Amino acid sequence: MNVLPCSVNTLKGLYDISGVEVGQHFYWQRGGFQVHAQVLITSWVVIAILLGSAVIAVRNPQTILTNGQNFFEHVLEFIRDLSKTQIGEEYGPWVPFIGTMFLFIFVSNWSGALLPRKIIQLPHGELAAPTNDINTTVALALLTSVAYFYAGLSKKGLGYFGKYIQPTILLPINILEDFTKPLSLSFRLFGNILADELVVVVLVSLVPSVVPIPVMFLGLFTSGIQALIFATLAAAYIGESMEGHH
Repeated sequence: MNVLPCSVNTLKGLYDISGVEVGQHFYWQRGGFQVHAQVLITSWVVIAILLGSAVIAVRNPQTILTNGQNFFEHVLEFIRDLSKTQIGEEYGPWVPFIGTMFLFIFVSNWSGALLPRKIIQLPHGELAAPTNDINTTVALALLTSVAYFYAGLSKKGLGYFGKYIQPTILLPINILEDFTKPLSLSFRLFGNILADELVVVVLVSLVPSVVPIPVMFLGLFTSGIQALIFATLAAAYIGESMEGHH
């Protein structure tokens, strides 16, 4: 039962993978740390878009909903339905978390395809979707892990850990499962978004500009699906930890 060495190796593998680079990147040096500047810049743009949209949605509410308010109402209902389906009747407190995950990933994915790459001149590299950086997707996956551990512990206390010995013979596998969940979440999102952007870049460099357009539209569709998959799995993991079944 070499669970601990296996878990340590898994975390070490995550740290090593965080150094993987494709293309040129622009970095900031802050203290002893190297920061991916182009990821932060695009993330700030995404956050500004989301905050600005939220302010517009709640500003001057009307009894008869406007088109914009109606749109945001549909988005909220969609997130509520998703959370309720995966988590159950106790979904209410988790709607903000699931909604934040879904909207941030959705807008981040689309930013890689829709934001003009040269809108901000960088000394090296160019703007890209935050989710095509493994550090971003790992951070989102780890937040999800913290969320479902918190959900289980807050409902069941230390009894939550009893799931690992049901049955006892599967203890190593049950422990390993919780370490592989963030791995699968992060690599699925990272791989799909990175592959989509690489395909578009290669096609643009090889063929006339009009040819990659269908691929770009397909990328927009795929980006939306990936955000939905991530949010659905995050909600499912939270619901699983609260119910105590696999």
